[in-house]
Amino acid sequence: MRAAVLHGREDVRVEAVPIPALEPGEILLRTSAALTCGTDAKVFRRGYHARMLHPPALFGHELAGVVEEVGPGVERVRRGARVVVANSAPCGVCVSCAEGRETLCDDLLFWNGAYAEFARVPARIVQKNLLPLAPQIGFREAAMVEPLACVVRGIEASRIRPGQTVAVIGTGPIGLMLLVLARLGGAHTILAGRNDGRRGKARDLGADEVIDASEVADLADALREHSPGGRGPDVVIEAAGLAETSEAALRAVRKGGLVNLFAGCPAGARVAFDAQRLHYEELTVTSTFHHTPESFRKAYRLIEEAKVDPSSFITAEAALEAVPEVLRSMADGGDGLKTAILPWGAGG
Repeated sequence: MRAAVLHGREDVRVEAVPIPALEPGEILLRTSAALTCGTDAKVFRRGYHARMLHPPALFGHELAGVVEEVGPGVERVRRGARVVVANSAPCGVCVSCAEGRETLCDDLLFWNGAYAEFARVPARIVQKNLLPLAPQIGFREAAMVEPLACVVRGIEASRIRPGQTVAVIGTGPIGLMLLVLARLGGAHTILAGRNDGRRGKARDLGADEVIDASEVADLADALREHSPGGRGPDVVIEAAGLAETSEAALRAVRKGGLVNLFAGCPAGARVAFDAQRLHYEELTVTSTFHHTPESFRKAYRLIEEAKVDPSSFITAEAALEAVPEVLRSMADGGDGLKTAILPWGAGG
């Protein structure tokens, strides 16, 4: 089969690899659509991911497709089923899992290999994080469940209430999804970012206020100015993954407010904050990493019930051979959002 293989820093090649043999509990998925992701662009630049993959390795993790083959002992899904799978599954037995904090699982199993004609899905993911697709949901739309599941957790942790003012820093696909779910929660929304095209997309998605972060002297001041009475947003969600925007979020939020440092900063990054303000103004600072089986199902329902339109975030499609070129464009800061990689062409 053909697959995109990560060999190192900015080195992804589409090449012939063996179709993997199945172990008990596993399935072989014919990949109908895989979506690009900001994490993939970071891995492309760095050449590895400390927790998920080391080269040479199959690449990509957002996908949906048709079950081509089932391994020994698989009973909950049959050949020919249309499904979406997550890129991880918790063990369910460690202390973190017992506490309901599955993203901190001591043995969180990650999986990669979406940019390929076929994908072998590990048994634990088949058991815990595989969902059948309703007939009306296309494969491209279904592949959006995984990133949306991360956003669902971020919104829940942000404790948004109707009527609150919520600011999102960052105009990538995740920032725009956070915007959409904050609006679904009844919030007045502010979005800040540098990319002109993506700021326009935020307006299309219903942002109440949009700030050009490249044109303001102080992002925190700008966020406060756009909030009711200049007090600052009730909630600020940092989705850019930078120390400076994290610090701006902490300075912008109103007293008694909440900051969610949603995006992961580079290793070694340090964020400074005013400890006196944190104490006397009772600020809440939180963060959310990854998704859980519950948030994966919630995200699927948002798509199934047409509360979130995945096509709003998929701005291009490409053949499997184009994966290296697409990832390079993303790493260089291209204007697009998500690209649907179609290993078998538009017909899937």
